[in-house]
Amino acid sequence: MPLVTTTEMFKKAYDGGYAIGAFNVNNMEIVQGITEACREEKAPVILQVSKGARAYANHTYLVKLVEAAVIECPEIPIALHLDHGPDFETCKACIDGGFTSVMIDASSKPFAENIEITKKVVEYAHDHGVVVEAELGTLAGIEDDVKVAAHAASYTRPEEVEEFVSKTGCDSLAIAIGTSHGAYKFTAAQCTRNEKGILVPPPLRFDVLEEVSRRLPGFPIVLHGSSSVPQNYVKLINDNGGKMPDAVGIPEEQLRHAAELSVCKINIDSDLRLAMTGTIRQFFNEHPDKFDPREYLKPARANIKELVRHKLVDVLGCAGKA
Repeated sequence: MPLVTTTEMFKKAYDGGYAIGAFNVNNMEIVQGITEACREEKAPVILQVSKGARAYANHTYLVKLVEAAVIECPEIPIALHLDHGPDFETCKACIDGGFTSVMIDASSKPFAENIEITKKVVEYAHDHGVVVEAELGTLAGIEDDVKVAAHAASYTRPEEVEEFVSKTGCDSLAIAIGTSHGAYKFTAAQCTRNEKGILVPPPLRFDVLEEVSRRLPGFPIVLHGSSSVPQNYVKLINDNGGKMPDAVGIPEEQLRHAAELSVCKINIDSDLRLAMTGTIRQFFNEHPDKFDPREYLKPARANIKELVRHKLVDVLGCAGKA
C-alpha cells in the first residue's frame, strides 16, 4: 500500500487500547531495522523525521528511504511524519515534499499565538490531504534543535485543550504529562533510587492525561519524550568506553498504561540511538582491526530490529494490528 495518514491508525488504536510507535529515522539501517520488525510483527508504524534529520541526511534521501520501505513492506501501513516542525515554512516543505503527516510545535509561544500558527499549518495541510499534530505544554530535555531546561517545562493545562483543538482543527495533540526528551530526561535530584541503587524517575501525571481525555473524548493524544532508555544498552555503552552515568528514561509499564488510555502515538528516539551506539562500540572493542561499515552496521541494525520488536509487542501493544 502507499504511504498513509495517521487518521485510520489512530482511530483503531484509540478503540483498541494500544498506541502506534513513532520512530525517528536518520539513515538506511534505522529505517530497515524498524520496518523489518513491523513487517514481521504485522504492526502499523510512523516513521518520523526531525528538522535535524533533514539537515543531516537531506529531505529527498529520507523520503526515498521511506518509499523503499513501503515497497519492501507493502502489507503494513506506514505514515511519514515531520517531528517538531518549528515553523510554517518547514511544515509546508514537508507537505509539498511527500510527507503524510506533520507536527507544528508552537508550544513555546503564548496560547493565542500557538493557535494562530497551528491553524495556518492545519489549513494548508488539510488542503493537501495531510494531517497535523500540534502541542500544548512544554517538555524538558534535548532532542535535536528542541532544547528546554527543566525549570521551563510546563504540564499541559486541561482547561485549554478544548478551545485549542476547536480553534486550530488539529488532528492529534501532543501533551506534557512528565515525559522528557533525550537520554538524560531527569536529574538525579528529581529521581529516587530503588533497592538496587537504580534511579527511578517521578511518575507520569496520569491525572492530567485522564482530564484531557475526558474533555476530548475519542481524540488521539500523543506522548513525546517517551524513550525508556534501556539500561542494558546504557551499560553496553559504558562497558565499551562510553560515559553515560545516570541516564534514565520513562518506565515501560507507564507507557503501556498510557497506550491503554487515549494515547495513540508514542515517540521513541533515544532508545534506537543507544542500541546502535552500544552495538557499534562493542563491535570495535572486539574487532579493532575492522573498518568496513557493513560489518558494524549489520549487528547495529539487528539490535534496532529486536528493540523495536520488543516495543511493538510489550509496550505499545500494536503487534498484529496492521
